[in-house]
Amino acid sequence: MSASPVASPLIESKADLIEALSKGSKPKADWRIGTEHEKFVFGRKRHLPVPYEGDRGIKAILETVQEQTKWTPLLDKGNIIGLKDPIGGGSISLEPGGQLELSGAPLETIHETCQETGNHLKMLRSITDDMGLEFLGLGVAPTWSLDEMPTMPKSRYGIMKPYMEKVGTLGTSMMFRSCTVQVNLDFASEQDMVKKLRTSLALQPITTAIFANSPFIDGKPSGFLSYRSHIWQNTDRDRTGMLPFAFEDGMGFERYVDYALDVPMYFVIRDGEYVNCAGESFRAFLEGKLPQRPGELPTKADWEDHLSTIFPEVRLKSFLEMRGADSGPWEGICAMPALWVGVLYDQSSLDAAWDLVKDWTAEQRDQLRVDVAKTAFQAEIAGRKVGEIARDMLEISRNGLAARAKTNWEGFDESVFLHPVERALKLEKSPAEVMLDAYRSTWGGDIDKVFTESLF
Repeated sequence: MSASPVASPLIESKADLIEALSKGSKPKADWRIGTEHEKFVFGRKRHLPVPYEGDRGIKAILETVQEQTKWTPLLDKGNIIGLKDPIGGGSISLEPGGQLELSGAPLETIHETCQETGNHLKMLRSITDDMGLEFLGLGVAPTWSLDEMPTMPKSRYGIMKPYMEKVGTLGTSMMFRSCTVQVNLDFASEQDMVKKLRTSLALQPITTAIFANSPFIDGKPSGFLSYRSHIWQNTDRDRTGMLPFAFEDGMGFERYVDYALDVPMYFVIRDGEYVNCAGESFRAFLEGKLPQRPGELPTKADWEDHLSTIFPEVRLKSFLEMRGADSGPWEGICAMPALWVGVLYDQSSLDAAWDLVKDWTAEQRDQLRVDVAKTAFQAEIAGRKVGEIARDMLEISRNGLAARAKTNWEGFDESVFLHPVERALKLEKSPAEVMLDAYRSTWGGDIDKVFTESLF
């Protein structure tokens, strides 16, 4: 949970909100990489999702992790809902359907990121092997219906779920049946933020195509290669999408604040309780006119909570969060941040990437997002196929990682983690297409094979 209002300073004007974002600016020497990944937990025998309670449930996993790591437990009404590393800064949290998420510590290199991920998965397996549990690396649950999904005891989800059902057709599938890999990256200044935001927004559908890994839903092929991307297109248009205003003149921290102020609220937290403010205006809150807390001004923690409930393809906080990729196997958890670090953390590479996308229109970018969910590398924009653009992006990233020259003990730079991207482009097939080929051939149409072939 967020800090209590007593511990968090009051926000008295829009200038305070702008400052909260601008404080994220930092010198290049201090730029870090924060990788987040989600995975489904399921039973080895019956291939069903795991409930919260029980000696083989999500709660038992978290409690055992806490015993082993001594990380600080995060509680919601007495229920353990996550763990925080008080030293390194990483955390483990729960998504609504029991998806386990590692929010990695801010690290200097992809080598460290990959080691962190490996250590995390090794620790979890040491706990779950005896429980008869496994982890599924897919962007969408392939067979489980919404009714089969467990519900985690997190108060915010009790507010979000009914609101999602009012504003979109697939919001609850996003909450309970999807998993992603994300990377959080830094910026040096407002100007640097704007260029990185624009470039990464435009290229986000290319990442969706490269890592498309959710071709099944409800026990059969969905007609999409990234059904997860399709889900996000039908979740809540007020808080998702490609942020066309980011490409307009005058874009900066204030413009993003104006956007965020107009995204409907979900909640505020007071005395450890979630107050339902679904659909209310943060602008009104800033004026002391929030109906649920009349005369009260928001705190910095309220603003941070609000920013965390906005879900565009790239999200701005005090860093930039890339949100376009499906969850996948261990190597993909390393490849996705490597691809973005190579593009965004070297100036020459960032310039080259912007040149690649700067002439695309808002309409073209939106259509591309729709098309890659279905056809991945075969989608087109501005007369070019996504597969061609992905090759350009890969080369730009490879050059950027070489220029960073962050090597491991064997002398290899971070470009070694791009191998899954290179393989997909060589095959001209996303992971979803490889999986569909197997489903139609060696699997013999038996979708249950996904629970042995798509493990972390």
